[in-house]
Amino acid sequence: MTAGMAVPSLVINVALIVLGLSTALVVLRLLRGPSLPDRVVASDSLGANVIALIVVLSLKVGTPHYLDSVLVLAVLGFLGTSAAAKFLVRGGLIDKHGD
Repeated sequence: MTAGMAVPSLVINVALIVLGLSTALVVLRLLRGPSLPDRVVASDSLGANVIALIVVLSLKVGTPHYLDSVLVLAVLGFLGTSAAAKFLVRGGLIDKHGD
């Protein structure tokens, strides 16, 4: 962390509490979702919450080393959500006719 960019620990702790509550609610929606699209949206939101938790924890620890994993998780979350959306629309992931 650079000097002058310090984030107060109270802000970090409040962010961790809010993200923890948000993650718990998203997991509840993931488990109880009435339909498959609800569960897909919940899994995407869970990925975003995990990314935010890693960023806030990286700020708390004061190291940028965890931010590489954030980029990987963001790409994997995007690909997973795209594949799930394609599956919901077409019913399969592989095109048989090449359209």
